[in-house]
Amino acid sequence: MTPDAALARIRQYDPRLRAFVQVFDPPLFGEDGDGPTVAIKDLIDIAGVPTGGGARTPLNPAPAHNALVVERLLLAGWTVVGKTHTVELAYGGWGTNRAVGAPWNPWDARIHRAPGGSSSGSAVAVAAGLCDAALGSDTGGSVRIPAATCGVVGLKPGRGLVSLAGVHPLSPALDTVGTLARDVTTAARALAVISGPDGDSAVRGPFDAEAALSTDVRGRRVAAIPVEGLGELHPEVARLYIEALARLAGAGVEVELVDPPRALEASFEPNGLLMAGEGFRIWRARIEDLGHEMDPWIVRRFEAGRGIGDERLAQAHLQRQADQAAFHAWLADYDGLLSPTCPIPAPPIAGIDETTSPLSRLTRAANYLDLPGISVPCGLTDEGLPVGLQIVGGPREEVTVVALAAAFEQVSGWNGRAPDLQGFS
Repeated sequence: MTPDAALARIRQYDPRLRAFVQVFDPPLFGEDGDGPTVAIKDLIDIAGVPTGGGARTPLNPAPAHNALVVERLLLAGWTVVGKTHTVELAYGGWGTNRAVGAPWNPWDARIHRAPGGSSSGSAVAVAAGLCDAALGSDTGGSVRIPAATCGVVGLKPGRGLVSLAGVHPLSPALDTVGTLARDVTTAARALAVISGPDGDSAVRGPFDAEAALSTDVRGRRVAAIPVEGLGELHPEVARLYIEALARLAGAGVEVELVDPPRALEASFEPNGLLMAGEGFRIWRARIEDLGHEMDPWIVRRFEAGRGIGDERLAQAHLQRQADQAAFHAWLADYDGLLSPTCPIPAPPIAGIDETTSPLSRLTRAANYLDLPGISVPCGLTDEGLPVGLQIVGGPREEVTVVALAAAFEQVSGWNGRAPDLQGFS
């Protein structure tokens, strides 16, 4: 997509979609100026542009430098067209934001449905064809959740592959930066560009997208959680998941229904404890000084970390190490683990219960256990709402995750579907 085409679509559709908090007109051109167009989650610094973080008072009113992931995109010739909405301080899976507003899920122009969070605007922008790709952050599913609810690809690497320099944190133990795109190839190539060592927390890479996209997965063995082992699922999610497993098996992948160790299901609560405990320590001063202007549900989530003492947090980190070791040993017998990305399709925002987090019920484990994961569209419900298939890989197995996702994409029947934006024009 040319920058002019992207800006034209943004002008036409974004006044109602509200994917962007800031549009760059002219865009920020990369070194050769002819690369794909990309949007950046407003949790990631761009030099001279306020980093809002989904808040009324910016997290950084004038960053001195680009985040390294942004710098690498520009050096590779990508064109940045703007910054996208996020849940405030990235702490929420629904995509709601009572501080500065929430984007519309582009699959329903009549009802304001959850876009998924926290990388809400990035997913909406990609789904609506306002850019080729977008960056998001993922601490408990914040790339994969909105990808699933908006019908795009969301790729979360394991830790240590992508630099977090210039990315505002929620939980340093869990945070990752991932990519969103309409297809696996673009998401993988964007990850390749932003990956690689940074002299700090990023110690791996770079990711070889072309090797992943050319890998033959016929004969690979993957575990799939049976429907009865997934807890409460929307009937249409269950139907599309079963169909997705059959399609992948038809592509030559050996799909084995298996109940995973308890560590998978048990990841939800300790992942939440780490988010609250670490997040409160990072953002305590802001919450105490600016809590009156923040989304009250975000404040409530952070306040849950006030009572998590240092000893309890240290114990949680030790337990996580043990859980990772046990789960990694089990997963070593398989090339991946399959589940729906989210147990329900996007609900109307008006009926959301902010005390619950169902959209992250199946995604948090990949963060807690430090595994790469991807969400790939696997169909539409009877109401015309997207559903995602989640593929989780072994430690540092981003190549296998992308290869499996690319193979599934070829047989998924999705064929680049996009929402009808007539109602948003």
